[in-house]
Amino acid sequence: MAQTTKITPVILSGGSGKRLWPLSTPEKPKQFLDLFGPLSMFQLTLQRCGDERVYRKPIIVGSASHSEIMREQMQEVGSTASTIILEPCPRNTAPAIALAALAADNPTDLLLVMPSDHIIKNVRAFQKAVQESLSVAQSRWLVTFGIEPTEAATGYGYIQQGDAIVGSARSLSANKFIEKPTRQNAEKMLADGGYHWNAGIFLFRADAYLEAMDRYSPDMLVACRAAMDSEQTRDGLCYPDPDAFASAPSDSIDYAIMEKAEKIAVTPVNPGWSDLGSWDSLFEICDKDQDSNVIFGKAEAIGSNNNLIHSRELEIAVLGVDNLIIVTHENKVLVLPRGLSQNVKSMMQELETED
Repeated sequence: MAQTTKITPVILSGGSGKRLWPLSTPEKPKQFLDLFGPLSMFQLTLQRCGDERVYRKPIIVGSASHSEIMREQMQEVGSTASTIILEPCPRNTAPAIALAALAADNPTDLLLVMPSDHIIKNVRAFQKAVQESLSVAQSRWLVTFGIEPTEAATGYGYIQQGDAIVGSARSLSANKFIEKPTRQNAEKMLADGGYHWNAGIFLFRADAYLEAMDRYSPDMLVACRAAMDSEQTRDGLCYPDPDAFASAPSDSIDYAIMEKAEKIAVTPVNPGWSDLGSWDSLFEICDKDQDSNVIFGKAEAIGSNNNLIHSRELEIAVLGVDNLIIVTHENKVLVLPRGLSQNVKSMMQELETED
């Protein structure tokens, strides 16, 4: 695969992954877990952009509290970064991406922004969509990748596609962003067609993103510039100024930029994507046994169907139960009906409040 312009991957690794409690913890959130095998989702993301003919070394933006585990996991898969930017506090995705855009070698660099806690089964299909979006991004469009919906999901945001972009074989203008819809609205969008799940993966020039931020979230850009102007570098790690960065408004790229900017493109793709935002989403993407159970670790399911059991430390046996999620980690056990795992985060917040 020959190309003249290399892409700079930007890997966002600051998430907490509370919906995958008890396996995901503040010390080791979901992007660093080996949920499927020997590699974590962070490591799989690194490998996704490992072709040196196509990609430069990545810019990684993560939490200062995870610097050690990031470097350990990078070493395990032989990956190196051009820059590791450690956020002194969480400010959501828009400021995190601004730090990366400010750290780019050149303002015209193309940035492929990827969360580190997503699964992409068909990497070839994803890479093809990226290649087919390069010319649009070079023309200063902010490109987002839209996943072809397979169900009326209410846990994702949606993008309504517009007209084809002149000169592009694949990308379309984005007419509208719709936040997590009601079941009725999700079913209508699925029936109408022309809507895509918002994957939270983006491709754009660094300067195009910063110009959009300057127009739509100028206070955020001022704070991020100040944080990077006064950054400290130690042991190959970049530490933005904590006071300046803390002053940045906390907002997602969707709210701060994508829902407001004019030149927004969507590239439809179907790469076997999941944001692994819940135990239910893990169940959906995993292979099932003859009784439609998904089992990791030490578990026996007898006369039981459609269960997810994840237990690598305790031995679990179930008899005659269906549609349950059972997860153990150390001395913690989670049991709930399938379909309710989106509520785990709010449950954890209640437990923390009670403590």
